Amino acid sequence: MDNPSESRITVSDITVHITRKAIKNLHLSVNPPTGDVRVSAPSHISDENVRLAVINRLGWIKQHRKNFQKQSRQTPREMITGETHFYQGQRYRLEVKFIQKNQKQCIEIKNGQKMWLYIHYDSSTVKREFILNEWYREQLRVQVEKLLQKWTPLVGHRPTFWGIRKMKTKWGSCNTDSRRIWFNLELAKKPVECQEYIVVHELIHLAERNHSDRFGELLDTYIPQWRNLRDRLNELPLAHENWEY
Repeated sequence: MDNPSESRITVSDITVHITRKAIKNLHLSVNPPTGDVRVSAPSHISDENVRLAVINRLGWIKQHRKNFQKQSRQTPREMITGETHFYQGQRYRLEVKFIQKNQKQCIEIKNGQKMWLYIHYDSSTVKREFILNEWYREQLRVQVEKLLQKWTPLVGHRPTFWGIRKMKTKWGSCNTDSRRIWFNLELAKKPVECQEYIVVHELIHLAERNHSDRFGELLDTYIPQWRNLRDRLNELPLAHENWEY
């Protein structure tokens, strides 16, 4: 397989990032958090053909970029009492609880409304955020494992490996050659039904590499409400950082 090549063009004052690789169809996407426009195109497609494809969907692109600009964003996290943090689509008020050096630093959910962070008194903001992210990772891993156990028999395909990491422009990614799947750590903050949509989406990629008509038909079969879930993901508050996808 040829190595992907990267280039850029400008269409109506919008920068379009183009990745050419060994695929059959052109795929266009508008990605959070800033509305970057990206095109995955077959290797033989010219810049002019990409430009025409972008122009044909210019109204759709501009609307999605506008939606991202209006989307609420968290302020920079200081990891102090009173901050709002999200878990599985719900807001929680952070409460910082100082503990002794010989005690374990961790996160607990209290009364379905508060998120208690047990931390050593001299722990930095970076350390506090690390503890929270590791807790997110642990919770998401448990949830994804449950969803994979549910959906791999139904979809009929199983990844050789799956993991969780921070990503900037995607909720999940699938390498169809190695059959490895990655999920965005930010999913831990999103509703379970949105997590389920992403799990099924990536599993379907094991059967259908590209976002073809068949890919859409499979999504319609397994998750009929997937378009609403996709829109819901894009409407939920974004993290302050430029998260990786």
